[in-house]
Amino acid sequence: MGSASRSTEYVNAFKVLKKCYQPVCPLDDRTVLEHLLFACCLEDAHYEAAEEAFAAAVHTFFDFNEMRVTTIAELSEVMANLPDPPAASNRLKRVLQSVFEESYSFDLEAYRKKNLGPTAKWLKKVDGTTSFAVSYVVQSALGGHSIPVDSGASSIFRILGVISEKEYAAGVAPGLERAIPKAKGIEFGSLLHQLAADFTANPYSPAVRKAILQINPDAKEQLPKRRAAKQEKAKAEKPSQKKVAKSKPPVKEKKKAETKAKTGERKKASRPASSSSGKTTATEKTPAKPAKKRKKTASEGLSKRKPR
Repeated sequence: MGSASRSTEYVNAFKVLKKCYQPVCPLDDRTVLEHLLFACCLEDAHYEAAEEAFAAAVHTFFDFNEMRVTTIAELSEVMANLPDPPAASNRLKRVLQSVFEESYSFDLEAYRKKNLGPTAKWLKKVDGTTSFAVSYVVQSALGGHSIPVDSGASSIFRILGVISEKEYAAGVAPGLERAIPKAKGIEFGSLLHQLAADFTANPYSPAVRKAILQINPDAKEQLPKRRAAKQEKAKAEKPSQKKVAKSKPPVKEKKKAETKAKTGERKKASRPASSSSGKTTATEKTPAKPAKKRKKTASEGLSKRKPR
């Protein structure tokens, strides 16, 4: 997509987002480190949920050092209202550890006075930071022009056809800062993030689909479809069905063994019961066949004849 068409899409998206959401301004009384930690909570989450999670973490732990040495599981319990508490906790913990190893303190206010370019490069090297967190700190704490784009915003730009698959994988939106002026950067960034958070929470939401189609009606075919998810689920279930079918022969053999055992029991039951000595009783003996009459011999017959 050309730079002119990209700029047109960004400007059109700004117009639509103004009708759907209200801008959110960052708090001015936060330090550079607090802005960075809040960005770890805000990524892929709504503003309200991120504010609650960050406040809960600050009030639960004594200081940033205790937050640094705690476990991800404990942080996740404190920030359970986020869409992905383990991921946010992992980012926050790694950032605190990296900052502490840099200067054995948690003070980053000196970077406000340094040039923006080297500071942005240093932020990218901090373990646990993402492109979203770096852009948020540059925009909210350092006064630079960098619009934060998280995975939800990248997905929306891909659906709109503004960025390519390669740019989506890299999490970048070329030409965004040129299309949106610096004076409108915070406003546009907050509006875009709200739509991205809604998309992350429910990509099938009618309100989200309506907003995307207002920006670009031709993006209807690129919207996520429930049918596709069902087909993928059915494909995933097919191998398991085959495994079940393969496991049927042992079941048949088991049934055959049970049938043989039953027939054996029936045969035993049909046999006459034996006494304790192992011999059949007199009543159970089969009746003896009548003995055949013995034919008389010729001498026996002559002896019984009367004399003449």
